[in-house]
Amino acid sequence: MPPLVSFFLRRLITTLPVLFVVLVGSFLLLEAASGDAVDSYVARSGAMDAEQIAQLRQEWGLDQGPLYRFKAYASALAQGDLGWSTAFERPVASVILERLPITLLLMGIATTLAFFLGSLLGVIAGASPGSAGDRILSIGSLALYAVPGFWLGLVLIVIFAVDLRWLPIGGIESIASGKTGLARIGDIGTHLILPVASLAMVYLALYLRLMRDRMSEIWRDPFVKALEARGLSRGRIVWRHVARNAVLPVVTMLGLQAAATLGGSVVVESVFAIPGFGRLAAEAVARRDTPLLLGVILCSAVTVIIVNLLVDLAYSKLDPRVRAGR
Repeated sequence: MPPLVSFFLRRLITTLPVLFVVLVGSFLLLEAASGDAVDSYVARSGAMDAEQIAQLRQEWGLDQGPLYRFKAYASALAQGDLGWSTAFERPVASVILERLPITLLLMGIATTLAFFLGSLLGVIAGASPGSAGDRILSIGSLALYAVPGFWLGLVLIVIFAVDLRWLPIGGIESIASGKTGLARIGDIGTHLILPVASLAMVYLALYLRLMRDRMSEIWRDPFVKALEARGLSRGRIVWRHVARNAVLPVVTMLGLQAAATLGGSVVVESVFAIPGFGRLAAEAVARRDTPLLLGVILCSAVTVIIVNLLVDLAYSKLDPRVRAGR
């Protein structure tokens, strides 16, 4: 078996206990919270007598004890059934599959933009430590990192959607536009510009600073002095040697920030009224829809695990000292 395949399978097996802990911990936390889906439903729908409440709680399986409900949920989950959403009155899987692609698209574009643009600007800043360009980029990244994502999103809406009217205020696409094919893709892309920008900017600043600081450290390594003594051009030293070594911790941070990016999408989707996974989680919490919230948490955990597995594989390819078979 190839080393990379063996490495991937071993890492995949180790994620099973993690998912089990996430499932049990999430279930216990939700059980510890006051109220349930019936209480939320009664609060929204109006007055109901005790008999109707008891019947509804029985229909939704909430009249049983926590241990029984957990066993029933785990048994159904083992068969690929995520349960029934009391808030949407549909299977949890169908609700998640409807919302998850939107968030993955938002996350994917924002993460890619933040990583590559942040790394590039970090290389530019770290190529000449202490220069005017380095100081400008460092101060700018520090200021950008201190800005809350929701505030940045609101500012972008005011400037580009309200004042200039260049971009739509929110949503994922124009309502009842009837667009198909490339026209619809372009419409979705236009709606994603502001959300992607507000989600990516903070992480872009993080990658920029990390890349710049790591390059500043590598410039003091002896092998760089040796390369300069051999007469290699500064550009070749920067791109072929210094930047290549400096990008390794940035790749590691990419995996660590996957969960933070997914969490940040909750705020961004709320600001821009995007019907994605983040808003779905907020709706599940507001309506005390336990099966839906557990499904959201599990899918989020799986997404973060997959991202980290891909980052580990990329790291093993970038760094020849890492042996995936070990």
